[in-house]
Amino acid sequence: MDIFMKSIYMSSDGVTRSISAENFKGEKGKGGMASKGINEHNARELGIGWKVSPAIYIKPGATAIIAEIEGSGVINHMWFTCDPKYWRSLILRIYWDGEENPSVEVPLGDFFCNGWCERSNVNSIPIAVNPAGGFNSYWPMPFRKSARITIENVEAHKDNQDVTFFYQITWQEKEVEDQAMYFHGQWRRRNPAEYKEEYVVVDEIKGKGKYVGTYIAWQANNNGWWGEGELKFFIDGDKEYPTICGTGTEDYVGGAWCFDEGKGEYSTYSTAFLGFHQVIKPDGMYKCNLRMGMYRWHILDSINFNEDLKITLQLLGWRSGARYLPLQDDIATTSFWYQIEPHHEYPMLPDANYLEVI
Repeated sequence: MDIFMKSIYMSSDGVTRSISAENFKGEKGKGGMASKGINEHNARELGIGWKVSPAIYIKPGATAIIAEIEGSGVINHMWFTCDPKYWRSLILRIYWDGEENPSVEVPLGDFFCNGWCERSNVNSIPIAVNPAGGFNSYWPMPFRKSARITIENVEAHKDNQDVTFFYQITWQEKEVEDQAMYFHGQWRRRNPAEYKEEYVVVDEIKGKGKYVGTYIAWQANNNGWWGEGELKFFIDGDKEYPTICGTGTEDYVGGAWCFDEGKGEYSTYSTAFLGFHQVIKPDGMYKCNLRMGMYRWHILDSINFNEDLKITLQLLGWRSGARYLPLQDDIATTSFWYQIEPHHEYPMLPDANYLEVI
């Protein structure tokens, strides 16, 4: 852990600020000053300074701007929580330096490795999910002119209810190094995946950067083993064949042999850089398919690119006679990388019904 702790004792010129519903702009000496908020009735006898505004409401179809920061700095921590049923219908977007198109555009739960709207704890370096649904990001996110963070409620559940949303975003006001790159995150889904076609995790990444992580929410639509597929990294002009090719899906996230320790069932794990942390089993009634969550952070083994990057994933299982079976599963992936701006505009997110977990 020395790589993360070795600089903690060094002096710094950075100034720490934090935005929340108790201090919307993160201003010095102005936290906890709200006189109006969702808890003003609860605090009516105690008044200002006694948890008057710990959260906000986000109306169906509305977008809340939860942070607008001017100047240069680095976001070091984000903490969010809300009802799990909204984890796919709340879209997290982050814009750097006044850009029109977001550098991060991901459903909230998928950003925090909880794409299935059912709680699963995560114990990793950049992402920690703690009881009961506390989302924490420690991805460092530098910016030079400004940062804007929004949450859109796309109303996938059509229940016409405001979402109660708690958040805190902590950053340091400081000069950013010339060589610092910008954080990016993109989400994709195929349900079902195309038969005998490799699933595209991400493409159209242009420029110079480092790929640093993948989260996969996987629903198996067939019996048997599903994880034979290889992840392929097409780097700097690769066309037909990639420069980096893995050996299997469970291998990519640091596991082996179908995650089976000889008990005929999956063994879950969540570690600093690798995890197969969630298995949601059918219940014999309303839950029809096996659903899983897994991640791989390329922090100590970043995938560097100078011109472009494309990543694909084979959906591959076994059929009779020791033959491979192309699968048509429900796959959603979130890709994380750093790059020098500008970035290529992302594909449009699907509509609320396609986003929804059912």
